[in-house]
Amino acid sequence: MAGHHPAASSACRLEQPGSRLFGLELEMIPVHQASGTSMPVRHYFRALHAIKRRHGCAPRSERLAGRCVGLHTAVAECGLDNGFNLLETALAPVRSDQGGLHELARRAHAELADALQALQADQACILSASQHPDCARDAQWYAQVCVPRAIYRELRDYRGWHHAEGIDAKAQNGANTSVPVARAVDALNVNIAFAAVGLALFANSPLESGRITGLKETRTLLWPRALAAARFPGDRKLCTRPARPFRDLADFFGWMFGPGTVSRGLPVHPSTDYKGVQTLLLDGNPCLMTVLWAGRWRGRSLDGQTALDLEIGAHHFEYSQIGQFLDARLRYRFQTLPSLPDLRAAWRAPGGLEALFTACGAHMYIEGRIPGAGFADACLLEEAGAGVARSMLMAPMAVQAGLLANLDQAVALMHDWGWQRLGALRQAALMSGLEDGQVRALCADVLAVARAGLDPADRSWLAYADFVLHTQHNAADRLLETWRAASGDRSRKLAAVVARHAALDPVQYGA
Repeated sequence: MAGHHPAASSACRLEQPGSRLFGLELEMIPVHQASGTSMPVRHYFRALHAIKRRHGCAPRSERLAGRCVGLHTAVAECGLDNGFNLLETALAPVRSDQGGLHELARRAHAELADALQALQADQACILSASQHPDCARDAQWYAQVCVPRAIYRELRDYRGWHHAEGIDAKAQNGANTSVPVARAVDALNVNIAFAAVGLALFANSPLESGRITGLKETRTLLWPRALAAARFPGDRKLCTRPARPFRDLADFFGWMFGPGTVSRGLPVHPSTDYKGVQTLLLDGNPCLMTVLWAGRWRGRSLDGQTALDLEIGAHHFEYSQIGQFLDARLRYRFQTLPSLPDLRAAWRAPGGLEALFTACGAHMYIEGRIPGAGFADACLLEEAGAGVARSMLMAPMAVQAGLLANLDQAVALMHDWGWQRLGALRQAALMSGLEDGQVRALCADVLAVARAGLDPADRSWLAYADFVLHTQHNAADRLLETWRAASGDRSRKLAAVVARHAALDPVQYGA
């Protein structure tokens, strides 16, 4: 589920009637353990491979341009996001009737422990932050640390994105929960609507380039900045909160793939490798909907050396799903691919896409994108104790899972607060966090709905969110206090930050 874990392809087979799937993608910022400086990993994957072997796993290595960029096991895909200075671990989905959140938490903490141990080979640790506090975003640093994936060439060289905006290790805690096809759009709307809650409770990036930004979660500026000079205005649209909730799947896909947008490059052969597969750019820069209706389209490689007519299929519709950058994504995988005529016909009919997705055994889930990466650190353990520290990694997952299990009440709450008002509160949370009274009230309401949706045994995973709401003090506030209290120049302040905010081994808080 999370990220592009290979187990996601079998998610339909994993899910059983009455059960849900939970997944988690952990993004992690490796830093030098003494200075706190951002650093590309060099020995990490070799060390991690040895650790996995000692655990009895047989990891499969992924290499790119002669370098290892990931290890795949049955439990997780351990790799990199956009740079060698930003790790990500995408856990395979866990069924609610086979351990659910507790099993996912056990796996997540085990993966975190392995990552921390492997980083010792680089004299590195993980910083509890969702953006490195003092890291360059210039061309030299970008060239040094960027992972050489095919998709980045298209985004940077053809679409004009400022991809270097994200090269200072911007990291999120990516919660993922499966949803029924019939309720998928409601689930997406709720996750977008309550973004202010994710910001207020889980913000963790008040610093950038060694300076206080005045924001609780500077990381969220990534997409507006990266797409500010995009060649196609539709790219900016796809990171801009829509003016109203989506009505149904046809409405959502019309927004994402319809007129005013420009299709990404499409693969010649079916592929779910969204970042690594070679693609062809489409002549004339059409929207994907136009291409799907045409059934065939001329495409060319970025270097212009290859040109051919692409036979368009429903796999291109499936492949293109990651092309929007809102606060949540609707992800999907067909168990049986529909024919292109059936896809077109369903799109035209009221409720047709919902019926088609159901008939094709589609697995759908919500990918949360707003909570910042956060890990239990010495500061949190000292202030809140082991129980709260233990829940921190899973708290965004618990909020999402609870809301989606109590979707009728979540939708009602969304309507009670109002779409436009909730959008304004997103900005208030970004600026002021829990200092804003309306944001606090919204957080209390949302946590009440989420708590009611969770099994009693799972409600302990909300402990960190409850602590933050009660104290009105999130991870951004704690990190900023450390920065301000440290004496000396930026390097001394950064060293103080890593001393207080390096991720702890889960054993230290009983996970």
